[in-house]
Amino acid sequence: MRPVRLILVVLIAPCVLASNVAIPATQHTVTIEAMQFNPPELTLHRGERIVWVNKDLFPHTVTANNNAFDSGSIASDASWSYTPTKAGEYAYGCSFHPTMKGMIKVQ
Repeated sequence: MRPVRLILVVLIAPCVLASNVAIPATQHTVTIEAMQFNPPELTLHRGERIVWVNKDLFPHTVTANNNAFDSGSIASDASWSYTPTKAGEYAYGCSFHPTMKGMIKVQ
């Protein structure tokens, strides 16, 4: 009976271990550079993380037009992240520089 138990443990253990392994969430990066969000439009799924990285020499914000999110001031060489939980389209911009605009589409 012992060999049967050993075989079951060998066969079942990998399945149990695999079920406890977390699957990393998808992450998207938007670069802020030359007074632009790049890419300017991004489509993603709920629960996927977006990181905005400021490569300009001065601060920017990532502020949703509908107030769904607001990064506050993002310093040069700093970043800010957001993980949307609701589907929809979210236009955003930089509150310091009104010509900077972006869009995220959450499915």
